[in-house]
Amino acid sequence: MLNYRHLHYFWVVTKEGGFARAAERLDMAVQTISAQVRELEKALGHQLLKPAGRGVALTEAGQAAFARAEEIFQLGQGLPDEVRHAASGQVVRLAVGLSDGISKLAAHALLEPVLGTPNLRLVCHEGEFEQLLGELALHHLDLVLAGQAAPRNPNLRLASERIVESPVDWYGPARLVGKSERDRFPQCLNDLPVLLPTGHSALRQRLDHWFDTQGLRPHIVGEFEDSALLAVFAARGLGVFPVSRLGADDVDLMRGVRALGCSDGVKEEIHAIRSRRGQHHPLVLQVMAAAARTAA
Repeated sequence: MLNYRHLHYFWVVTKEGGFARAAERLDMAVQTISAQVRELEKALGHQLLKPAGRGVALTEAGQAAFARAEEIFQLGQGLPDEVRHAASGQVVRLAVGLSDGISKLAAHALLEPVLGTPNLRLVCHEGEFEQLLGELALHHLDLVLAGQAAPRNPNLRLASERIVESPVDWYGPARLVGKSERDRFPQCLNDLPVLLPTGHSALRQRLDHWFDTQGLRPHIVGEFEDSALLAVFAARGLGVFPVSRLGADDVDLMRGVRALGCSDGVKEEIHAIRSRRGQHHPLVLQVMAAAARTAA
């Protein structure tokens, strides 16, 4: 049975960069901490720390042990809050990572089934795909919504499932979208000011391929990482824009925005990525079930 007190001493020594600073932080004798770390090394059968200047450095075995200790003690730091919330029944927390390449309007539609949960505390983080997967692996997030599946990596222990494959429609402000533009769609995109997601998003890559197959050279006047911000600028008259049909209900809330046409064959994909712990989160399960019903 692993002695977690020994593991904690090792973790602190590594975080502090040496036994002396760890002893000061823990208010213990250096010799005591050193002895406890040696006991951990003896139990694991490998040297974890080696001298480095006036401090210590991790061996390869130590790097593996520290990565797991980091996960364990970060989880432990959040335990009191989780227990308190569970006992009081006051807060239901859902932490979601949104990859900066997906439609935020579609993400809102996916999360809408749980937004009426009593005492919900919804925490949304937007970021790059790899960064969000790291946060998910450390259990800082319950769910990541992204435009691509998680890579196969047994060390991350993540489950990935495509939950959306939605057609992509085009909208624009009333002054730009009339009967003649709708009749000439998609060729009218060569003449109208066009707003697009930035090049790193999976949807942009599909749109660029569609432009090529249609022989289009769109007049691009703006590129946005955030699709919701893109829609706001479009509604203010800057240009026409594509949006997943799943998020079209939110577009309807914007005054003066009209439908222009549909990019036949272009679909936005959204993948739900979960850690093993997140697979059992009741709100995550609710989001997944609602997405499955919509797809059916």
